[in-house]
Amino acid sequence: MMQRKKEEEAIVLDFLPHGYPFDSRPMHLKTAIVQAIGKQNFTLLELVPRKGVFLQPYEEVYIGDAKRDKIHHINGKIPSSKLTQTAKSELKHAIEALVKKQEPKFVEFFNKAQPVSTRMHVLELLPGVGKKHMWEIIEERKVEPFKSFEDIRKRVKLMPAPVTTIVRRINAELEGKEKHVLFVDRPSGND
Repeated sequence: MMQRKKEEEAIVLDFLPHGYPFDSRPMHLKTAIVQAIGKQNFTLLELVPRKGVFLQPYEEVYIGDAKRDKIHHINGKIPSSKLTQTAKSELKHAIEALVKKQEPKFVEFFNKAQPVSTRMHVLELLPGVGKKHMWEIIEERKVEPFKSFEDIRKRVKLMPAPVTTIVRRINAELEGKEKHVLFVDRPSGND
C-alpha cells in the first residue's frame, strides 16, 4: 500500500464545455466540467476550469494549492461510474502512461511488497500473479532488487507484463472491485 499525497497535477480525460448533457439547469447556470485523473494517486476528479479555458484530453493541469492557471476549483472525487464515455475510453491509456512515467515507484512496489496475512501476499493481489510467480518474485528480489519493468519480465519466468498487470489492477480498484486498495485513492462509499 503506497503513501498517499495530495494530488498536485491531473490529466484531463474529458472536457465538457457546457457541463453535463443531463444537467437540466438553464445554459447560463451551467459550468464547464473537466473529468480528470490525478497523477499521484490515480484519483478520479471533477474539476471546473476557469472561464474561457478549453482543455484537451491528456492535457496536464495543475490542481495544487498554489495559483492555478487553468482550473478554477475542484468539485471533488468521483466514482468511475460517473465518467463519461470519452473519459472511460481515455482512462486506460492515461493510467498506462502514468505507470510508465512512474516506473521506479512501481518497481519498488515489486521489491518491497509484503504479506497481507499468513495466507495471502500483496503480490497475489495483482492480476495474473499467483503463488508460483509470487515466490519467484520474492526469491529474485532477494538475489538483487529489480531495477525496471524489463528486469522483472526477464527474471520472472512467464510473468504477465508488469505494466499491463498494474494497469489492470488500478482499473479494478477504480471500479471498486477490489477489497484491498494498493495504488488508488477512491471516493468513500464507492459508487
